[in-house]
Amino acid sequence: MIDQLEYNTEREKLIIPEYGRHIQKMVNHAISIEDREERNKITKAIIGVMGNLQPHLRDVPDFQHKLWDQIQIIADFKLDVDSPYPKPEKEVLFAKPAPLNYPQNHPKYRFYGNNIKTMIDVANTWEEGEMKTALIYTIANHMKKCFLNWNKDTVEDQVIFDHLFELSEGRIRLTEDDSEDLSASGDLMRSSSKKKYTKKGGGRSNRNRKRY
Repeated sequence: MIDQLEYNTEREKLIIPEYGRHIQKMVNHAISIEDREERNKITKAIIGVMGNLQPHLRDVPDFQHKLWDQIQIIADFKLDVDSPYPKPEKEVLFAKPAPLNYPQNHPKYRFYGNNIKTMIDVANTWEEGEMKTALIYTIANHMKKCFLNWNKDTVEDQVIFDHLFELSEGRIRLTEDDSEDLSASGDLMRSSSKKKYTKKGGGRSNRNRKRY
């Protein structure tokens, strides 16, 4: 009897572990059936069992199509049956995706991030007016906030203005003589800090708790 024991290390590798080993054995049995009509009948029965094992997928569009594709994957695409859907191609299904082209941006002021440059480029396309002025000051305040995330001390507004002038390629010029000032460093640092709350006693009030 000990000689009949099976260990997972000696068993066939599960192709889709979610369905278990019994489904895989059933699929292998279906492949070995020579009569096509009987093979179709057994395959439909296996599809029904697979659907019962995945009830949460019943609301997924093309649920049956997904099951027929999965049974072909389990069968290593060797199951020759009359499927209501086109048989998936192994080469297409397991094709490696094309490598992603990561942005190679190396900004001079990395603490501002790449999005700041995008925002500045958008601001340059706007027509002169109150909306553009408001956007520019919003960008400047965000730059000041980003600067303070790296330098917790302080920063002069003129430094932000100079950086904004440089990043906008000289198209946006702000000075300390302008009518509007940037937000104070202390206010920006407070807005960026996260508030931490500690709950005692599971979040319930301890005011009426008896003391012994």
